Amino acid sequence: MATYILLGTLTDEGAEKLRQHPEWIEEVRQDLESTGVRVIAQYAVLGPYDIINIVDAPDNRSVVRVSAQLTLRGSLRITTLPALPIEDFIATLR
Repeated sequence: MATYILLGTLTDEGAEKLRQHPEWIEEVRQDLESTGVRVIAQYAVLGPYDIINIVDAPDNRSVVRVSAQLTLRGSLRITTLPALPIEDFIATLR
């Protein structure tokens, strides 16, 4: 499994949905996990992004599918970043 960081920005529709139904964010987690992606952590953050999900996915194709599904719902805009453990990063520099 590979690790990915999904940076989410709420759309106007998503902000309204969250205001009316705060548990919706937990449903996003369940939706992610139902596709075979394991959620390691979820955070609400301040700044240019609103929600961060750290996930393990079997491959790029799986995480692209999940990111697209979340974006196509119209509530979130997702930026997906592959993440490499720092130990692996250091090993590549040697």
